[in-house]
Amino acid sequence: MPATKKLNDRIMLPRPYGRTLITTWTTTATLRDMKPLIGLPGSQTLAANLSGNLPVLDTHKIDVYYSLYARAVVDAGGLPVHLPLDVDPREFVERLDGILLTGGADINPSQYGHKVDGSVDIDDLRDELELQLLDGAIELNVPVLGICRGLQVINVHAGGTLHQHVPSHTFHDDDGSATVHEVNFELATTLGGIYGARHDVNSLHHQSIDVVGDNLVVAGRSPDGSIEAIERSDSPVIAVQWHPEMLPTRPTDPVFRWLVEAST
Repeated sequence: MPATKKLNDRIMLPRPYGRTLITTWTTTATLRDMKPLIGLPGSQTLAANLSGNLPVLDTHKIDVYYSLYARAVVDAGGLPVHLPLDVDPREFVERLDGILLTGGADINPSQYGHKVDGSVDIDDLRDELELQLLDGAIELNVPVLGICRGLQVINVHAGGTLHQHVPSHTFHDDDGSATVHEVNFELATTLGGIYGARHDVNSLHHQSIDVVGDNLVVAGRSPDGSIEAIERSDSPVIAVQWHPEMLPTRPTDPVFRWLVEAST
């Protein structure tokens, strides 16, 4: 029999003018049926960078997340949990069922022993949080999906390096919902099993994998031979270089379903 969580509590809700509303919340749900919690780290910026912000708040920091990632998790049956950068990532991992490493700023090349040579918008705070999230996820066998920057973080975490600027892969003037090339997969890999032999993708990145990290398997390449998909051989960690959350197929994209099912 699956474990069952029963809630049958009288909840005292404060009301205006000293009156109290008494209600009863009763639910019975198997733990197996509960939606898995999928952590999504974002970035941090000054409020002044937001259009329409109150000037008095300009010097305050805000956490920023692209909602398409959360929608993709919801579409796949998971429950997204946004992770602010100011909390110990080790405390996150112990409470999460899965992690989605999202796109964003470039990783500091010092993390893989290089000097800046094309990297822009470096975010050291986010680097540290996500690298420590991966430490905990691998130790505790928590499933991870990396997208764009997320793929690069997974490679750097494993000791790999990056090409810091690849202009031929950067289609920033195109609609992110448009596909621009295909990815060919190794069918024996997890991602090959997810997508099949080939899959049409968009391309918004300006960095890509150079040296592949330890315990990583190349699962897919673009027609020019560039690495577009990787996965760990020793834990449930997979990653893609494109942005499936921006494609029209997002609601049914199997990579998000893999993350939610692996996290259940």
